Amino acid sequence: MENVNSEILKALNWRYATKAFDTNKKISNEDWSVITESIRLAASSFGLQPWKFILVENKDLRAQLREVSWGQAQVTDSSHYLVLASLNKMDEAYVEKFVSSIAEQRGVEREGLNAYYEVIKGNLIDGPRSKTIESWAQRQTYIAMGNAMLTAALQQIDTCALEGFDPSAYDKLLGLEGTDYNAVAAIAFGYRTADDKYQDLKKVRFENNEIFETR
Repeated sequence: MENVNSEILKALNWRYATKAFDTNKKISNEDWSVITESIRLAASSFGLQPWKFILVENKDLRAQLREVSWGQAQVTDSSHYLVLASLNKMDEAYVEKFVSSIAEQRGVEREGLNAYYEVIKGNLIDGPRSKTIESWAQRQTYIAMGNAMLTAALQQIDTCALEGFDPSAYDKLLGLEGTDYNAVAAIAFGYRTADDKYQDLKKVRFENNEIFETR
């Protein structure tokens, strides 16, 4: 366990918001599959997974996205560019799809999950939280982002999380307009260049006693 703890802290101290990616270095399919699996396995409220992830490979599309991302080079220069979209509404059909998948994958009767279905429905569709589903789903999506970035750091793969873009323009370019999903963030993955000045900057974090309390 000591080695595991050491590796985690080493990876977290190694990672930073990479600004300059080496355009000649690409993430292997094997490594990328681990990152995508870490996203798929991310925790979410009720296990509902209110998200969608779009890997942008088309160079022309990436160039268009860069134009509406404050010109940030990470959009075009990274090995892999992943856009995170979150659900903007919750309805009974979505909950039923999820609960039915539980029954199928766990080999149980769907009727035995009626109580769970009603709890979700009562909370997210009929309850007060129904009015804030969009922000609720966005928060869930950021959990998946954290999973992806930690996994990449453990693999010595660089990342940069981006919110600096025009969401409506992203929705239009990615065909999300009029769907149940909206772009909320993105992650650039790849390998830093040797001359990225940000990699050697000391991390600035508040001390433990300023952010943790015991009661």
